Amino acid sequence: MSSHFPIGLYSSGKRTLLVIALAGLAGCATFSNDGGFGSVEQTVQERLGKEVKWVRGDQERATLQARVDELLAKPLAVDDAIQVALFNNRGLQASFFDLGISEADLVQVGRLPNPHFSMLRASKPENGIREYKIEQALTFNIFALITMPLAVEVERRNFAQTQRLAIIAVARLAADTRQAYFTAIAAEESVRYLRKVKQASEAGAELARRMAQVGNFSKLRQAREQAFYADAALNLARAEQAATSSRERLARVLGLADRSVFQLPERLPDLPTTVNELPVLEQAALDQRLDLQAIRLETEALASNLGLSKATRLINVLEVGPARVLEGARDSGYKKGYEISFELPIFDWGGAKVAKAEAIYMQAVERAAEAATNARSEVRESYHAYRTHYDIARHYRDEIVPLHQRIADENVLRYNGMLIGVFELLADARSQIATVNSYIETLRDFWIAEGDLQMSMIGKPSLNTPARATVTATGRADH
Repeated sequence: MSSHFPIGLYSSGKRTLLVIALAGLAGCATFSNDGGFGSVEQTVQERLGKEVKWVRGDQERATLQARVDELLAKPLAVDDAIQVALFNNRGLQASFFDLGISEADLVQVGRLPNPHFSMLRASKPENGIREYKIEQALTFNIFALITMPLAVEVERRNFAQTQRLAIIAVARLAADTRQAYFTAIAAEESVRYLRKVKQASEAGAELARRMAQVGNFSKLRQAREQAFYADAALNLARAEQAATSSRERLARVLGLADRSVFQLPERLPDLPTTVNELPVLEQAALDQRLDLQAIRLETEALASNLGLSKATRLINVLEVGPARVLEGARDSGYKKGYEISFELPIFDWGGAKVAKAEAIYMQAVERAAEAATNARSEVRESYHAYRTHYDIARHYRDEIVPLHQRIADENVLRYNGMLIGVFELLADARSQIATVNSYIETLRDFWIAEGDLQMSMIGKPSLNTPARATVTATGRADH
């Protein structure tokens, strides 16, 4: 039986020293000043060049809100958009509290369990004298002390893994913000160009209607021009819906309740003059990817946990402590001694527990190997998309768009010389605008692919390109 009475009441000075030592060990498990966020903050600064804060009070919230308002006061550059998201996204802030949960587990496992106190009191009158039986005991879980270093190491690795996962969450949000940002700009830019396509098609349809009324236009040609206009109106409606959706998505990742509180540039950034090379990137990804580091930490933690499971397979409770017993009259005096309590491994030898731990560990080993294989493939895939979209966008910029511009200039001259009619000129205008719109989409795809490539150096990229709705030279939509 057990008691919360100081062990020194029942024991010698050596036992008193034992209590002091145990209390000292328990006191070593304390919370850090920053909850482990300092490591996250530093790594994000090194990898992304951005600030990240863990908001845990109204004052911190107010300070960050002032900085967010400052960034939103001007048209957002992509780096500003990412910084707003890292400051303002509440889902990211919620994920940071995993650090608090993990650190609490670490602190808890580093503290000794409370001692157990038990007391039995019984009495009965016999021959006019009341006989007593009183048992008191104070026990400590010695087994917890023995296994504490291994358990602490397990939770320390879990805590380090949680820090890595927090950094990955930051990187993922940054990548999502980049994609949403470029998608929103491209969508709004496409709306402006498709609006011009609609205007040109509308002018052609109206002119065809008037010419058909006076008998200078066939019904077939009038119907064709009307179909061009109908398609252009439909494409514009779809583009406007896509622009609204993309802006709302950007507002969500920025953590803003209103999509109208931020401004975007009118056009996408130009193509860079140089591109990255694959061999360096592939090896760097294996060395630097945070998801691989997190998986390695998880595997190491499971290996430590396997050792703990093997250590506790037979006995997982061992309690010892001083005890005293009184039998007879109250003035008979207490008999002093000690009590030992442990589980007898008769029916369960711990084999199932160890087998489960071994299976979990081997599962983690295989997943770690899979993650390393996938990481190399993801870097290669991201790089291929990055180079392909760069080459396509450069081809549009250097060849297709200038070519269509020369064709448009020549057709204007031919129209002025009365060599072609107004409908040929309008059709050419539609073709030129559609070409420019396709260039906008390829430029958007490049910047998104560039963001995916950057993400593949940190963690798993999305590798998702937004759906395209391009317009052909006739003004019809191709999906």
